[in-house]
Amino acid sequence: MADLLRKPFGSHGKVHDISPLSAGWRYVGFGLYHLRAGEEAAEQTGDREIILVMVQGKAAITAADRDWGILGQRMDVFEKTPPHCLYVPNGSSWQVRAETDCVVAVCSAPGRGGHPARRIGPEGITLTQRGEGSNTRWINNIAMEAEDFCDSLLVTEVFTPSGNWSSYPSHRHDEDDFPRITYLEETYYHRINPGRGWGLQRVYTDDGTLDEAMAVRDGDVVLVPRGHHPCGAPHGFELYYLNVMAGPLRKWRFVAAPEMEG
Repeated sequence: MADLLRKPFGSHGKVHDISPLSAGWRYVGFGLYHLRAGEEAAEQTGDREIILVMVQGKAAITAADRDWGILGQRMDVFEKTPPHCLYVPNGSSWQVRAETDCVVAVCSAPGRGGHPARRIGPEGITLTQRGEGSNTRWINNIAMEAEDFCDSLLVTEVFTPSGNWSSYPSHRHDEDDFPRITYLEETYYHRINPGRGWGLQRVYTDDGTLDEAMAVRDGDVVLVPRGHHPCGAPHGFELYYLNVMAGPLRKWRFVAAPEMEG
């Protein structure tokens, strides 16, 4: 298995370029652009569907032979306002021109031509609490199972307050045995507030054959090929992550870690 902790290549241009091949799995891809005002990025989707997420900043976007205008509103992801996103099906292309300095995530998975291009958010995305106590976090669902926007992709944003845990209780989704559990590969794109801070993520299996604990910095990506994968935000640091999941079935069913039960 390839290294689970991926550092950005730099601070400008395409700073993440994770493919199924480079990740050592079959479904999920993740790219990230840091663009300065006036700069452009463009790609063909090929056999993959895409969700472009305006993490922060504003950009003019054309995709699937249509001009979608300027997307983006929040200038800092920790404003926690709903994101502006765009779904682009396989067999098409997209182009982004930065109107301000911006960060654009490219979430990808196999496409089957089952859904048309469409805007996602900010309408219809509501910041929602999940968990309680030190397990409280806040969710912006972009395209989860209830939103029939995609063929394969499941995408969501999570904000974890200082001192809290997230992706918790620990759980896994690494078997293709619906309805008990589904096989979903997953990436975590992490941001930290303030940016000099750090967070924690552990990825581990019940039998211990995979057990890695990672200190994540602002801009890091963690790969979750299997196993449980909780995150922690130390006191004084706020944690954001953008999740991308995909597998053979677009359903999210998971099993809690045995130490979390009873």
